[in-house]
Amino acid sequence: MPTLTCSIVLYKNNTIVLLNAINSILSSPLCSKLYLIDNSPTNALKNIVDSEKVEYTHIPANIGFGAGHNVAIKKSMALGAKYHLVLNPDVYFIPETIDKLVDFMDLNPQTANVMPLVLYPDNTIQYVCKLLPTPYDWIGRRFNPFKSLVDKRNQLFELRFTNYNQTMQVPYLSGCFMFLRNSCLQKVGLYDENIFMYGEETDLCRRFISAGYKTFFFPSAQIYHVFEKGSHKSLRLTWIGIKSAVYYFNKWGWFFDKERKKINKETFTQLFNANV
Repeated sequence: MPTLTCSIVLYKNNTIVLLNAINSILSSPLCSKLYLIDNSPTNALKNIVDSEKVEYTHIPANIGFGAGHNVAIKKSMALGAKYHLVLNPDVYFIPETIDKLVDFMDLNPQTANVMPLVLYPDNTIQYVCKLLPTPYDWIGRRFNPFKSLVDKRNQLFELRFTNYNQTMQVPYLSGCFMFLRNSCLQKVGLYDENIFMYGEETDLCRRFISAGYKTFFFPSAQIYHVFEKGSHKSLRLTWIGIKSAVYYFNKWGWFFDKERKKINKETFTQLFNANV
């Protein structure tokens, strides 16, 4: 049984940045296969790397982030891989990162998803650990002109008060790097393809938790994420993000969501008590 497969969904990427991601995962001997799922209009990226580990698939239509990764995850399951890594094309890391994450997952069989410490290239922390979002967190916060109020909410919503220096169970982890257990995916299903982009990782994390699995932040391993906040720079991407949020809240609940309230309260209480 292969230990690990990986997928990167492409869309007209910067080749230098993309090669950093590709070379990072190919440098790990634990990765058996890298699936490049290309949603670009042309297959110009087809020959970006020459490796027997790489399988390139061109889809001449932008089917979305989650749908693209689902193509690869199905291949991973057919191969019989134990774990699958969903990797952004702007992430890079050292091979030992994969070793640490595999060891963590092997020791914690109820964990469906684990995320390492995520750093900007200048070594500052990216706040990738979050509570389950309310409509304010995803829509209102984005347009709130009062920075002090946004910063105050972020201390709680993004769990900044923990200092990100400890292993912790977190209900919502960023989608830039999702180290997933395939057996858990087989139970809860793959990405919801009704979400084109933004929020598909939140939905998947929530389904893991609802099914009794765990999602962990593990800062003993670390990665670098270039992360340019595209949705904050493009009206089109902002609109895509809003549509995804509306779909997510229609699915799980807007202002009355007992499960969200319960999960967030338990998470905050546990982490706050551990940090006082």
